[in-house]
Amino acid sequence: MLLILDAMNLVRRLFAVQQQQNADTDAQLIATRAALAQAAGKLLTRFRPSHVVAVFDGAPVGFRHRLYPDYKANRQPMPDALAGYLGELQQALWQQGIDALLSDSEEADDLVATLACQLARHGKNSVIVSTDKGFCQLLGPHIQQWDHFGQRWLDEQHVQQKFGIAPAQLVDYWALTGVSGSNVKGVPGIGPKRACGLLQQFDNLDTLLTAPATSKEQNIVQQHRDEALLARQLVRLVDDIELGVNLQQLRYHNPTKGP
Repeated sequence: MLLILDAMNLVRRLFAVQQQQNADTDAQLIATRAALAQAAGKLLTRFRPSHVVAVFDGAPVGFRHRLYPDYKANRQPMPDALAGYLGELQQALWQQGIDALLSDSEEADDLVATLACQLARHGKNSVIVSTDKGFCQLLGPHIQQWDHFGQRWLDEQHVQQKFGIAPAQLVDYWALTGVSGSNVKGVPGIGPKRACGLLQQFDNLDTLLTAPATSKEQNIVQQHRDEALLARQLVRLVDDIELGVNLQQLRYHNPTKGP
């Protein structure tokens, strides 16, 4: 099993806690490193993976920004001090036998999706450690998602309870509603309840766009076809990136046990 750490999801949440507890920036960073090492240790103990990797953000601007310049424009940038400390955090993980993966041109989320989906296509399992609901679109027989902070699985039941649809419908759901955290707009006037109802009726966005309009909501979506298709392109994770690494390179070796 491959354990995939969404590293920046872990780091930013751990750092936010330390910002509340320490006034000194250096103390915040040192405490974040210790907390990250502790979290990684707990995850390794819990899942006992055969392979593990921590995926970091390396691309400040990717294809989504080129498609839609306002993509994630509403997000707070990473604090400079934390950005300058990422090498230390990667070193802390490396000391626990966890290599870092990042790309100069691809977003971390797409690297995660590619790793998980490539394994799934070969019938192999992975666990993504992240609170990011965007990864729920990948859920399936071979891909699971673990919320380390909530100590819970973000599984099909979670998606059904939260959104009222199946994981495979999430991309089309967000194409309709938009995703505020990424500044993706979706279709004007289509909120969660309407989006859920439309997908329960039509199953997917393509059918919704091509079927004869029989309701006000369906007509709205068809009038805003371009916005919906752009939003879908922005929220759908890419799962076929050329990574330049193979699974053998990600095999976990416990450094405390020697070679």
